[in-house]
Amino acid sequence: MTKRPFTGKGHRAKEPLELVHSDLCGPMNVKARGGFEYFITFTDDYSRYGYVYLMQHKSEALEKFKEYKAEVENALSKTIKTFRSDRGGEYMDLKFQNYLMECGIVSQLSAPGTPQQNGVSERRNRTLLDMVRSMMSYAHLPNSFWGYAVQTAVYILNCVPSKSVSETPLKLWNGHKGSLRHFRIWGCPAHVLENNPKKLEPCSKLCLFVGYPKGTRGGYFYDPKDNKVFVSTNATFLEEDHIREHKPRSKIVLNELSKKTIEPSTRVVEEPSALTRVVHVGSSTRTHQPQSLRKPRRSGRVTNLLIRYMSLTETLTVISDGDIEDPLTFMKEMEDVDKDEWIKAMNLELESMYFNSVWDL
Repeated sequence: MTKRPFTGKGHRAKEPLELVHSDLCGPMNVKARGGFEYFITFTDDYSRYGYVYLMQHKSEALEKFKEYKAEVENALSKTIKTFRSDRGGEYMDLKFQNYLMECGIVSQLSAPGTPQQNGVSERRNRTLLDMVRSMMSYAHLPNSFWGYAVQTAVYILNCVPSKSVSETPLKLWNGHKGSLRHFRIWGCPAHVLENNPKKLEPCSKLCLFVGYPKGTRGGYFYDPKDNKVFVSTNATFLEEDHIREHKPRSKIVLNELSKKTIEPSTRVVEEPSALTRVVHVGSSTRTHQPQSLRKPRRSGRVTNLLIRYMSLTETLTVISDGDIEDPLTFMKEMEDVDKDEWIKAMNLELESMYFNSVWDL
């Protein structure tokens, strides 16, 4: 017996706070600054405007919901009608359920093993975690700053368009269009103005931008020297330098792989001896050695590095010096000192032609 396919589509709210989705995420493998291990999200179904709260323990879910309820109902002059969540222990707690009943809020719980019924919150948490991972990988900050990253991610999602709603969540939530001109790259360096600097000392210090404070114009900045986060409105952001000097992890790995791959092929011409001369012909490099020092030739089928993965300037061809040339006919090959190698090369070529069916009989 297998699960039935989930094809249901929930009712969409017609006004703010008619339906609120919630889900809790954690514990994280790294504690955020402040000792936070969890975060809980509340998302309005009509506008998809979201709130996020950091928590040290799962038992704080009820207090965070009370904080959210008081703020949004006072801001919109509306009341929460329905509250949808999964069957986590924080939501199934008797105190939480009794509080919903006292406030006249209908509790909707998803069925066990069916997270699709709470899909809005599940998708929101997954989106937040994806954004946090991307932001953390691009910034030179400890992993303990994931709390600031998730708060910034929610702030961004509330201000940008979504395919789930016709307008931005902020516009549907409170009617304000909002602006994106103050958006900055999370984790980028910035020169922040010092408060009351001493004489002959710099008037600014280099910090890292880590978020947008709630209810305050300005930004959060992290001072690595003092290991503290503070709010400031006077900062010059170095976003272009941050983008130009940043090296993504995938690019660094690629550079290391390419160096290791090319090194064996270039070793033969890195340090030419006194009896070796290097001739540049077009974009290719050829190394000629005297006949007396010529090593036995090997098969020309090099498999450690394919030519098609190298640029023309990197292609290296090692040939013998003097008037000695490769045999042009079969009879000359059979008379050559390396006839065994020529026979092997011909057999390999015939096997390749037969395997690929390059001729018709």
